[in-house]
Order: sequence, then C-alpha cells, then structure tokens
Amino acid sequence: MKLLNTIKYLPLVALTAFSFTLAGCGDDKRADDNTTIVKVGVCGDYNAHWDTVNKLLKDKHIQVQLVKFSDYATPNRALSDKEIDLNAFQHKAYLNNDIARNGYKLTPLCETFIAPIRLYNNKNKISNVADIKDGSIIAIPSDLTNGGRALKLLEAANLISVDPSKGFLPTKADITEYKVKIEIREAESGVLNNILPDIDAAAINGGNAFSAGLKPSDAIFSETPKAGEDNPYINVLVARAEDKDNEVYQTVVKTFLTDEVKETIIKAYDGGYIPVW
Repeated sequence: MKLLNTIKYLPLVALTAFSFTLAGCGDDKRADDNTTIVKVGVCGDYNAHWDTVNKLLKDKHIQVQLVKFSDYATPNRALSDKEIDLNAFQHKAYLNNDIARNGYKLTPLCETFIAPIRLYNNKNKISNVADIKDGSIIAIPSDLTNGGRALKLLEAANLISVDPSKGFLPTKADITEYKVKIEIREAESGVLNNILPDIDAAAINGGNAFSAGLKPSDAIFSETPKAGEDNPYINVLVARAEDKDNEVYQTVVKTFLTDEVKETIIKAYDGGYIPVW
C-alpha cells in the first residue's frame, strides 16, 4: 500500500509473476472441462471462504482461481491492467483512495465483511493497554488509509488524540495530543507481526493478523466494528467499472453472498472477519 522505488520493485515483480504462474490461468479463461475461470486477486492466506464459493459455483461451470499478491499496492493495478478479473483484499477507504491517486476505473460489486484492526502486544513487554507508558513503541501500517485507521484505534484506546477534521484519514502530523508519550513507527502492513518482538505493540489489520497466526483473542484492544454505508472499512469485491454488469462476475457475487459462505467466514476465522450481509 505504498509507493516503492525502482529498486524495491524488482523483487515484487518476481513475486507477482510467480503468483500468476501458481494460478495457472489460461488466456482464454477456459479450463479443459469448459469451466469459465475467474481470476481473483487476494493478499494473505485467509481464503477458506473461496473454497466454499468454488463448491457452490461448480455446477455453474465457473471456477475462481486466486492470484496471491505479496503487497497491497499491486492488486488494483493488476485489475486495471486486466491481468486479473476481480480482486478481494481491500476496504472501501483504501479503494477510494487508490482510485483518487491512480485514476483507476474500478468499482465495488458487493460488500463482503469487516476485518477489525486490533492492537497486538509484545507479551514479553506488556500485558494490556494500561502497561503502555511514556517511551513505549507502537507500530502502525505505513499506508495512508490503514495508517489512519490505526491512529483512530490508538485514539479509541485513549493513547492519543487526532484532529477530528481529518475524518478517517489522519496522519501522524494530525496528532493533536499524546495522552501517553508513545513513539509511533510506520511499517508495511505485512511485516508488522515480524517486528513485534522489537517493539511494545502493533496495530495489525485482520488479514495480516490471521496470516501471522494471531487470533482476535490475542489482541489487547480492538476496533469496534459497525455495518452500514458510512463505514469506510467494509471490505469489497472489486471489478473494472466496464465489467460491473458482467454476467459471470455477478454470478460470483450472488454465490459469495450466500449463507454457506457466511457460515464459512464465521467458523474459519474465529471472529476475525464479520460478514455484513
């Protein structure tokens, strides 16, 4: 979810190309049994619900093939460039910000679930929010939308105050008060769990927490999720705007929004993801 310099792009390109190879999708989007292949870009390993989607799609001769990306910056670009058909990795705030910054002509097809961001502690240093003292180091995502979300989490935990006029996109520059004189460090979302042993706590979003083996019950503080159109952190299934009425993609949407998929999300992720339908 951040711009990378040219040198940093080199390993990312290699990883992305490897992901496409793993997906094994033909250019004609047809499998040997005449099944239509739909390539869906994802980040992380929280994909059990897509197995349920595929089971339900089988008799419709449609198959979702996941294309896994190692970072959040690439899936919208890949969708815009028609390297994939749909993506499912982001909330509305991130999508809207990426569209504004890059001019992508993308649109959400449906809302899926909320993945609350939570504060996870270095258990060797602190046990709860009350243990966070002056000088404690807390890491947050480095991208604008999830970084802002993390700052709102720290505000809810009564550690800082941020300028309310910034809405859900405050930055460190918008902190108006440190109620506890913490040091806030920024890092790419996917590595926050890796640096947790070197700091006191980290605000980690749902997908990366699950991929790292962290449970919601491990957190010392959690965002309080709410459904509704005013919640910018609801995750969405996204297509190119020109394909919003594509019959196959709409079938994927209808299949996703079923009780069977909802049940899988509830059971597979131990409360880490909350369906919104």
